[in-house]
Amino acid sequence: MAANSGDIFSVSAPAVTKELKQERAVRTRERVLASAAAAFAAKGYPAVTILDVAQSAGMTKGAVYFHYENKDALAVAVTELFNRRIGEIARAVEELGLPPVSAVAELLIRTAVAFRDETALQAGARLQLERQLIGAQIPLPYEGYTDLITSWLAKEVTEVTENAEVTENAEVTDSAEIAEITGHAAPTTLATVLVSAFFGAQHISWVLNNRADLPERTIAVVRAIIPCAEEDIELCPSAPRG
Repeated sequence: MAANSGDIFSVSAPAVTKELKQERAVRTRERVLASAAAAFAAKGYPAVTILDVAQSAGMTKGAVYFHYENKDALAVAVTELFNRRIGEIARAVEELGLPPVSAVAELLIRTAVAFRDETALQAGARLQLERQLIGAQIPLPYEGYTDLITSWLAKEVTEVTENAEVTENAEVTDSAEIAEITGHAAPTTLATVLVSAFFGAQHISWVLNNRADLPERTIAVVRAIIPCAEEDIELCPSAPRG
């Protein structure tokens, strides 16, 4: 029995060692990426060096280069992290099962809070502004985000239409409600305007107040563009109260 146990352990040991090395590599890569995000958010792409990232991560430049071949690769990785985080926020909102307009407002508010509090989002937003200075193609911003908001607004219009009673007065009322939601704009256009206004607001909030007031600015954007959204905002668990 002892011999067999020894044989088993001797066979599995290399696999365990390999797994531990892989885990360490993943943790090291994450530390490098976090340090790069913090540097890009604070200083901007042109001013950041690999040495900055290495020193912040507590490692050598060689260790950084082992995981990322250059600063452009770091910028791409941080932008991808930004997009993944936006996707996580969107999925979390979808799981709440809110009415469509409430879901739109909640998504924007949660994104605002993340921009205020999370370095990865702050870095990703800054890199988008500096994309012409980056020597690699970084992912385009906010496309999936806009598509999701479009789908929710289209669902709201569909639900209003389907709930209409087949009477002349009901048709007038529901047409007015749809117009109040969309401003006579197609859901795609309205979503584009919302996203543009939101990300413009986050930039202004960053410059003026280091994004401290971004959630409140976001509520103002939603109210201005969808005037009938007040009741929907009340259903948002992340909406600032008072």
